[in-house]
Amino acid sequence: MLEDLAQLCVAAVVSWILFVSVDIIFRLPLKGGVSGATGIAKAVEGEGGSLSGGTMMGNIVSSPDASAGTLLAACGVYIAGIPGGLFAALLVYIGNRICYDPGYAGTTGAVLATFVIYAFTLAGFSAAYFIAGMVIAILTIQGLSHVHASRLLGTLWRWRS
Repeated sequence: MLEDLAQLCVAAVVSWILFVSVDIIFRLPLKGGVSGATGIAKAVEGEGGSLSGGTMMGNIVSSPDASAGTLLAACGVYIAGIPGGLFAALLVYIGNRICYDPGYAGTTGAVLATFVIYAFTLAGFSAAYFIAGMVIAILTIQGLSHVHASRLLGTLWRWRS
């Protein structure tokens, strides 16, 4: 039981670092890439949050980004190993095209997550921990406090730029 909890915590931290890093590398905090992202960013800023962090949060909500890619890759690896994760990446790519998203953060995140999660399965982790861990990671960005999460994302964005 304690080992399961420890593996879940590790999976959540790895998932969080993976999806936030990929989204920042792909410049999601810079501008709204899809319809609705700028509106979400301005609403978050109006509540006292960071515009850059809000923009990234808006992009996450409006189109499949690295968080969606990581979650779907975890599901794919759980079901069918590396082929399942890569199939999930294909679905994320199609989702990006449907959303007319010019970025590739979601697809890249799904491909990276496939291999990271598979590597952890070789070390004794279940891909199921990454499914739950990714849900926890998304919750910390989108579900707890938009103001504080956007400020954290804005700080990480300033370090990158």
